[in-house]
Amino acid sequence: MNCVLELKSVAKFVDTCNQSWLKGWNERNGGNMSYRMKAEEVAEIKHLLADKSDWRPIGITVENLANEYFTVTGSGKFYMNVKNEPENNICIVKIDEKGENYKIVWGLNEGGVPTSEFPTHLLNHSIKKEKTDGKHRVIMHAHPANIIALTFLLPLEDKVFTREIWEMITECPIVFPAGIGVVPWMVCGSSDIAVATGEKIKQFDAVIWSHHGIFCSGEDFDVAFGLMDTIEKAAEILIKVMSCGGKKQFITSEQILALSEPYNVNIDKTMLE
Repeated sequence: MNCVLELKSVAKFVDTCNQSWLKGWNERNGGNMSYRMKAEEVAEIKHLLADKSDWRPIGITVENLANEYFTVTGSGKFYMNVKNEPENNICIVKIDEKGENYKIVWGLNEGGVPTSEFPTHLLNHSIKKEKTDGKHRVIMHAHPANIIALTFLLPLEDKVFTREIWEMITECPIVFPAGIGVVPWMVCGSSDIAVATGEKIKQFDAVIWSHHGIFCSGEDFDVAFGLMDTIEKAAEILIKVMSCGGKKQFITSEQILALSEPYNVNIDKTMLE
């Protein structure tokens, strides 16, 4: 392999950024994404990686991510530019042997650092790696308009958001049977939002940041993107229903739970209480 961009996961990272931009989820430099690379992927491009920065503190310790490599969007970089200039807008970083520092080994050719939400991403990657036996590798954060709008209309509670969203599309409880977590407004990039999201991500794969956006975790790019896309579509339907005078009928709790067996999913019935 002669170019990092030839690696399938890097090409998919770039494409997913572009798809998110085309959806209107990532205005300007809003939002960020990270991917925990597989060992065999790193091995394929190891000869193309170089120390492009000194070790820099993460700000948190993530011991179970020691010596791991991540593809990540750059701070202040515009999603609209990722497709045409990936080497200037994304990067690959390596975590040190203690899980305390990182260094850039590819990308951000015109300068820069990983997204300001990188500590939040790493903390939640650490949690999801443990909770899913390493299966989850992608974390996306974006600003879908309808999801954000709902945070001004609904009580900021996990059960309320889960129930309302589940009722909008039959596939919703199948796609995210654990439900959705919600955190109150906090300063983005702060340790507070990282910790609050981490507590929710232990239970949920999707966490809504009130008046800000959503944070999704998945096994691969398609799963994480599809999760966000499904929730945003359901939120759009709910906004339209609310704008037209509210629900006249809905999917009942019994009907939602009836999806568990045929689709082999464990729908959390406590979210319906």
